[in-house]
Amino acid sequence: MKTPSAFYQPLAIGAPSPFRELPVTLERMIHFVPPHIEKMRAKVPDLIKKVDVVLGNLEDAIPADAKTDARNGFIQLAKDNDFGSTGLWTRVNCLNSPWFLDDLLEIVPAVGDKLDVVMLPKVEGPWDVHYLDQLLAQLEAKSGLAKPIMIHAILETAEGVKNVEAIAAASPRMHGMSLGPADLAASRGMKTTRVGGGHPDYAVLADPEETGNARTAYQQDLWHYTVGKMVDACLSYGLKPFYGPFGDFSDAQACESQFRNAFLMGCLGAWSLHPTQIDIAKKVFSPDPAEVAFAKKILDAMPDGTGAVMIDGKMQDDATWKQAKVIVDLAELVSSKDSELAEIYGL
Repeated sequence: MKTPSAFYQPLAIGAPSPFRELPVTLERMIHFVPPHIEKMRAKVPDLIKKVDVVLGNLEDAIPADAKTDARNGFIQLAKDNDFGSTGLWTRVNCLNSPWFLDDLLEIVPAVGDKLDVVMLPKVEGPWDVHYLDQLLAQLEAKSGLAKPIMIHAILETAEGVKNVEAIAAASPRMHGMSLGPADLAASRGMKTTRVGGGHPDYAVLADPEETGNARTAYQQDLWHYTVGKMVDACLSYGLKPFYGPFGDFSDAQACESQFRNAFLMGCLGAWSLHPTQIDIAKKVFSPDPAEVAFAKKILDAMPDGTGAVMIDGKMQDDATWKQAKVIVDLAELVSSKDSELAEIYGL
């Protein structure tokens, strides 16, 4: 890790300085687009109006013989569209793949001025971030970019989860992290073929009854530990944690439940792999209007954030003021992009 005096210095002569603080942006859903498919690229102008982040996917789910087409398609969709306040990301191929280097060498010079974040798969330690950090700085300098491109790490190996704090601290270019449950399950040797969500066999049983009735099983969350560990690492270093993919598009109820668990634990958004998941993420990762109204009551009653008051029969103090501030700040951010919710929130 670099010394504090050098931490925020550019890694290449002529590269832009890293952000001292992350840009304040709304990222409730990171919507994946397969850019090698022309009809999917044609939908991007409408997607920009509906989602918070458009991500051109170059890695998993892109066939090996379509990797070059996906890269070229992403460059084209970036050139063809004005993204405004909607983020533009790409998930490049993993570092040990034969496509990673060309992904960076072609995308950054072509559309680096529009690109906000590079999502890096299968990050196992800070060394992976350091390599991409240096490479991005060199390409930014060569391309004359004025704004630094951020790095978003996917936690999808056991070693990556083990090293999550070191990954979070690796670079000022770090934007955040996402849980990658499918690859992580394989890396851990977990016995599931599901992409995110729970499993009916991962459960605890109620105590036996004297009547001999069947014991009730309570399904548990396979990802609770990892999400909690990721959230702690991200928030310790001022980064943004995200839930990753939920693969069963036919089960909207389970998707919403998994997203909501992640939201309550501190995640700011999730991946949307199918159009039906966009509205689920929008609903879940926007604070509930009733919660916003109550949080506003707390802030109004404690303008300086100190002391204790009673509101609706409940004691509120410095700690709950901080909780209320999180909710109202998020509501204000959502309101800046969503006029309908701004009216509901009264903001």
